[in-house]
Amino acid sequence: MSNGLKVGILVVMAGALGFLGYTQFKKSGNEIESRPVEVATAPAATDGSSAATTNAMPGEDNGNGSATKLSETRAKTTMAYDKKEHNFGTIKQGDQVECVFKITNTGKEPLIIEEAHGSCGCTVPDYPKDPIPAGETRDMKVKFNSAGKKGDQAKTVTITANTDPIQSMITIKANVDAPETAEDSKKKK
Repeated sequence: MSNGLKVGILVVMAGALGFLGYTQFKKSGNEIESRPVEVATAPAATDGSSAATTNAMPGEDNGNGSATKLSETRAKTTMAYDKKEHNFGTIKQGDQVECVFKITNTGKEPLIIEEAHGSCGCTVPDYPKDPIPAGETRDMKVKFNSAGKKGDQAKTVTITANTDPIQSMITIKANVDAPETAEDSKKKK
């Protein structure tokens, strides 16, 4: 084997080992907790067919078309909100408003919010990404864009966390004052 080939092989091996070491270092710094995934078995089918077993990893399809949430496998805790609903009152069409919900971890395990999403694109939550220690409180901002909206509006934010149940909802409301259009005038006649 030539010296050039030996050097090339050594460079490739060193690069691969360096990459593997870096990814393991990076992974260990981002892990919140490491726990085995619980495997749930469906009850036996009554029609004589075999029962399905759920072996999906969190985030993967579990066989019935839905993904397993990581919050289903984490140690459970409880949380409380300072309010479950915020009413902006009357706002003008096109206004972008924001409110804050305070979330308190009332349990003994760290509270991990996996995701929070609005019921439509006009409602955008900004939730804490880091675990909330037991007894501590964090803010979750919710922005509402009233562009194209008219009249009474009620939007929800669904929060997925390591609680039981894993999902809970908060609500925002507003009465959007929109200028009268030609079509509105015709409808009144």
